[in-house]
Amino acid sequence: MKSSHYFGKITPLALIFIAILAISTASPLIRLAQREAPSIIVAVYRIGFASLLLFPFAAERGIKAISRLEIRNKALLVLAGLLLALHFASWISSLQYTSIASSVVLVTTTPLWVAVLSPLFLHEKLSPKAWVGLGIALFGGVIVGLSSQCSWGTRALQCDNLLQFDGATNTMGNFLALLGAWCGAGYLLIGRRLRSSLNLTAYTFGVYGLSSVFLLLGVWVTGNSMTGYRPLAYGWFLALAVIPQLVGHSTLNWSLKYLSASYVSIALLGEPIGAIILSFFFLGEKPASMELAGGILILAGIYIATSMESKKLEMMESLSN
Repeated sequence: MKSSHYFGKITPLALIFIAILAISTASPLIRLAQREAPSIIVAVYRIGFASLLLFPFAAERGIKAISRLEIRNKALLVLAGLLLALHFASWISSLQYTSIASSVVLVTTTPLWVAVLSPLFLHEKLSPKAWVGLGIALFGGVIVGLSSQCSWGTRALQCDNLLQFDGATNTMGNFLALLGAWCGAGYLLIGRRLRSSLNLTAYTFGVYGLSSVFLLLGVWVTGNSMTGYRPLAYGWFLALAVIPQLVGHSTLNWSLKYLSASYVSIALLGEPIGAIILSFFFLGEKPASMELAGGILILAGIYIATSMESKKLEMMESLSN
């Protein structure tokens, strides 16, 4: 694998860091957008605007590349679009029914499902070292997720309304967050398989466009309106399309050609760290002690889990030069 296959001399692992920072803007932007519009509208405009922005650059080549796919891969592309639509619709909606802590803890189980399913669908197995790293990173993600409702008291950890799993409303929210994790896992698994057959432009154009269609069907079913919102709302929608979607998700989709789905999904656990960094620099919010502790565990887990993949990439590049 020659370094020319990368963006210059930047490796996939380095670009994932940029992707995570971009994706970390999603949660605060979604919160702002939800003040103006329902969750399904936020989701459809996020992916819809991203598709429209890609159209002038990707439509002609993307359609030709997709048309040359085998029927099986075309079906997988449609399924990837459906799973992406369900991921956004369910995860964004979960924030209206359950606590942020519950939603974050459940949706960040995505790497676990990817690691479990990868041997079955992709014949890619995590090493024991990577499983240890995944466990550490997941534990760190739980701590960061709980930090909004827990704090260190004089003698022990004190939590208010710790993980709301009771009541019909909270149960619905928790299920939606878990559904978002399952759909996100499926989306990454399919992306890993299709990226060997489609270049980045064609794949993102196809999967974002199909996802938009499915989300528009969701808008029609729920009876929501696509118009009538304040100009500020459309600004938030556009920001979601450009930063976390086009920069963040597209970079992850690019890296799926070079890295296994499991490693890419493990890197997604760095999203809370990105949010902490962005909040510190742009909002002046200092991270709480639990956030720092969880962030350190996440970084340690990601480092342990991805170190083997980094060595593999270096070995492949040295052999090709």
